Amino acid sequence: MRLSRRTASLSLAAVALLITLAYEAVPHARVPAAEQESAEPFGAACRIRVTGSHVTAYCHNPYPAVDRVSLHVECARWWDIDTDSSPVEAGPAQTVRLTGRCWKEVGEAWISHRRAS
Repeated sequence: MRLSRRTASLSLAAVALLITLAYEAVPHARVPAAEQESAEPFGAACRIRVTGSHVTAYCHNPYPAVDRVSLHVECARWWDIDTDSSPVEAGPAQTVRLTGRCWKEVGEAWISHRRAS
């Protein structure tokens, strides 16, 4: 079956309209102004190095707000104890060093960030 140009263009317009209406019907998250994050940049940049069973992380905070960083180490063996370091304050233009280890292999390591109160 061959469509005429007019029918094809009408079909294309109808599909475009349906897609637009479907997008408008999708709920969008609305956050009250009081709950929005401040526009001020935040968060130290961290580099994590795993060497055998040892983990070392360096976090540099280029922003004026203090960032409380913690190192989390998940060990590969089920019997090995996972560790979470105490939060360390990385002040403005400050670099901090965090360390952790497993008895055997390291499965995963990551840094968490929190604003200082």
